Amino acid sequence: MMRTLARPRDRLELIARLRTLRPESVRRWGRMSAHQMVCHLCDAFRMGMGERRVRIVAGPFRRMMIRWFALYVPVRWPAGIPTRPELDQERLGTRPGDFAADVAQLEALIELVTAQPRSFEWHTHPLLGTMSDAAWLRWGYLHVDHHLRQFGV
Repeated sequence: MMRTLARPRDRLELIARLRTLRPESVRRWGRMSAHQMVCHLCDAFRMGMGERRVRIVAGPFRRMMIRWFALYVPVRWPAGIPTRPELDQERLGTRPGDFAADVAQLEALIELVTAQPRSFEWHTHPLLGTMSDAAWLRWGYLHVDHHLRQFGV
C-alpha cells in the first residue's frame, strides 16, 4: 500500500512523528539541522502551492521518468539528494525562527494541502513537473517521511 497525505492515517502518523522532533535532534545524513529541515519542508509545500517560486530544472521526458521512479517505485529515497537553492535554508530558503512556531507552521501547511476542497491550485514541481492532486499528496508524504527519517523520527 502506497502511503499518501490523502489518507488520514498516514497524515496523522507523520504529524505524530514530527511532534517528537527536537531542535537538538541529530541528523543521520546531510547538513541541515532539524530546525532547518522543518523550514525546508514548509518551503517545499509553499512551492507546491505557488507561494514560493522555484526554477524548473528538468525537461518534460526527464521529469516524467524521475516522477514515476520517485513516486511509484517502492524504495526509500536515498540520502544526499541535492535540493534547489530556493528551498535550501543555507542559501535562499526561509531562515529558522522559533522552533515551536515553525513546527506548528509545518503542521498547518500539511493540513492546508490535505483540506478538501483545495483552496489553491498546485504549481509545477521543479524536478517532477506537473502533477495531479494524488501525485502531490504522495510526494508530500514521501518528502516529509524522508526528512523525518533523516533525523531518526
